[in-house]
Order: sequence, then C-alpha cells, then structure tokens
Amino acid sequence: MPATSVQVLSVRTVAVNASAAISFPAADIIGVLKLKQTSKIALSAVLSALSVALLALISVIPTLELALPAIAGAFTAVIVIEINKRWALAVWAAVSVLSLLVVPNKEVAVLYTVFFGYYPVLKAMLESKLPRWLEYILKLLTFNVVLFLAYFFMTKLMNVEIEELETFGLWAIPLLLLFASAAFLLYDYALTKLISLYRFKLSKKLRKLLK
Repeated sequence: MPATSVQVLSVRTVAVNASAAISFPAADIIGVLKLKQTSKIALSAVLSALSVALLALISVIPTLELALPAIAGAFTAVIVIEINKRWALAVWAAVSVLSLLVVPNKEVAVLYTVFFGYYPVLKAMLESKLPRWLEYILKLLTFNVVLFLAYFFMTKLMNVEIEELETFGLWAIPLLLLFASAAFLLYDYALTKLISLYRFKLSKKLRKLLK
C-alpha cells in the first residue's frame, strides 16, 4: 500500500475515534474505571446521610421547603453518574424511608420521596432516549401529576395544611401549578448545569478519593 494511502487511512481512523469519544458523555468515559463494591457502598452511605441531614435542616431554616429536597435530590445524580441508576434508586428509597421517619417537617420528606429524590434517574432516562420536545412534555406532566399526589398525600393522609389554600381557597391551585411549573423548569436547567460541572470538574477528584 502506498505511503500516502496509509497516511490517509491513519487520519481517518484518528478522526473516527475522536468523534466517538466526543459523542460519549463524560460519565461513560470515566465509567470505564468502575468503582469497587466497597467504594460504591461507602459513597451511597455518605450521600444518603448527607441527604437526610439536609432535609432535617428545615427545622433550622423553615423557608427552604423546596430548596432542601431539590438539593438533596441532586446527590442522586452523583450516584447515577458514578455507579448506575439501580443504585441511585436504592439510595432514594433509603433516604425516603429515613426522612419520613426522622425529619420533623414531613412536607420536605414527602417532596423528596414523591419527586426530587428519584428525578435525576428519570431525567437521565428521558434525556437519553427521547426528542427534546417530548422530553419536556413528559417532565412537566410527571411533575404536575406528582405535585397533585403530594398535595393529596399531605392534606388527606398526613393532615398537613397548605397555607396558600387556606388563604386564597381553590383559586390558588392554578396559580400554584403555574408558578411550580416555571420553578421546575428553572430547577431542571440548573440541575443540568450542575451535572455538567460535576462530570467535568469533580468526578475524577471523587474517584481518586474512593480508590
């Protein structure tokens, strides 16, 4: 084979390999080096404890009823990236049970359990398989259905009073849904940015600690 043909073939091979590497998420490239079982358990236990501790902070900072479960849910994204979705769901289940048992404010525990805790897993599934428009429709639909179920669970089964409904009555429902949907879209965008930051800046450092 002439030298020029060999050079052209080499250039094409490098280009194909480079494009393949770019198309993979950073987590998949890093994921070649899998964590040991003991590291998986340790990471899951630490993030579970941090999640419960964050939710318990509502007793100290009562104004963060939405922010605390949202932040605690972000830890599930770390498990999705570093281990897999099944482990992330196990962490969500453990934190849900513990928070419902020990967190004094049940509202934040319910919000974590019915949505924020598992949302990073759902987000990863939808964003990897669906077109963008359908992805957002399903995200918003899921959020609003879960919001309704959370309202029913808290008011009918746990006797939690929703202050806005007590003040404004049923007129508050559409306004709350509109505000909550807008807040959810902002949360989804912020979570996407945080996941990207973690993948490219923090994941390798965490893996070095877990070796």
